[in-house]
Amino acid sequence: MKAFVVEKYGKDGVRAAEVPEPSVGDRDVLVRVSAASINPLDKMVRNGEFKQLLKYKPPFVLGHDVAGVVTRVGSAVRGLEVGDEVYARPRDLRIGGFAEYIAIDMDDVAPKPASLTLQEAAAVPLVALAAWQILVDQAHVKPGQKVLVHAGAGGLGSTVIQLAKHLGATVATTASTDSEKLVKSLGADVVVDYTKEDFSKVLASYDLVLDAVGGANLEKSLTVLKPGGLAVSVVGPPDAGFARQLGAPSFLGLVMNVLSRKIRKQAKALGVRYQFFFMQANGSQLRELGALYDSGKLRPVIDSTFPFDQTPEAMAYVEQGRTKAGKVVVSMTPDSD
Repeated sequence: MKAFVVEKYGKDGVRAAEVPEPSVGDRDVLVRVSAASINPLDKMVRNGEFKQLLKYKPPFVLGHDVAGVVTRVGSAVRGLEVGDEVYARPRDLRIGGFAEYIAIDMDDVAPKPASLTLQEAAAVPLVALAAWQILVDQAHVKPGQKVLVHAGAGGLGSTVIQLAKHLGATVATTASTDSEKLVKSLGADVVVDYTKEDFSKVLASYDLVLDAVGGANLEKSLTVLKPGGLAVSVVGPPDAGFARQLGAPSFLGLVMNVLSRKIRKQAKALGVRYQFFFMQANGSQLRELGALYDSGKLRPVIDSTFPFDQTPEAMAYVEQGRTKAGKVVVSMTPDSD
């Protein structure tokens, strides 16, 4: 089958290749891929940023989001059948959405939301799971709380805005002038145009800040939190919790704590908290999220769709910052929408 593999770590490490169709274990479903989507995590894994923790062995197939049709099921699989349309964020070390077929553990797979096309569904799993795990599992967001979402027009930000509103939060976001209408339509109550204003000068007393920018933006985010508030970053620096999550040796946890010492110290001085976030595959959560898409509480935001053969171009499009809003999808059938 055709796939896009990481032949070596680095920017130029991805190439098209013919690889064997994946073997199917007892708990696996084999999915014929209809569409996948591009995530910043694809670039990070391709560049080897987590290679001490996620020990991929090149060559390996890249791609963290997938939607498609089940073509085979393992002997222990229950609740999924050949012909089912599904979507998934396969677990770490078993990624591979940029291929014609992928074998996925049944616990990571869920039926595709009926209201979405396969191309739309491919844009959903990673960002929807991240939004759920940050807002529900990690921050325990409750009605009436205040949530600041940076980069609200992005794939993750646009999903977090919608889910936070569904949970009853008051939502602020940073966005460009061109994106203000979109983020308001997604439910943002307050929009700070980062091209004109400094969010830290106009926002205060927030319960949660989700940062996807990092650096000085993360440091300023600490200042808009109320005492005891939480800043969550998806771009780092990582902390010991990340190493524990991946089952890494304890010394790597110490390394992570060194990397995040500055921001944790700043947070402590302000009486707030900092945590790094790295999402986990979870098919049961995707089922819950699917119901929210089908009920209209959530909707995917898609910037553009590329044909599968142009997967490297789609990755470059995202890396170059050309995305205006939402996710970039690669489709096996680009004319089917």
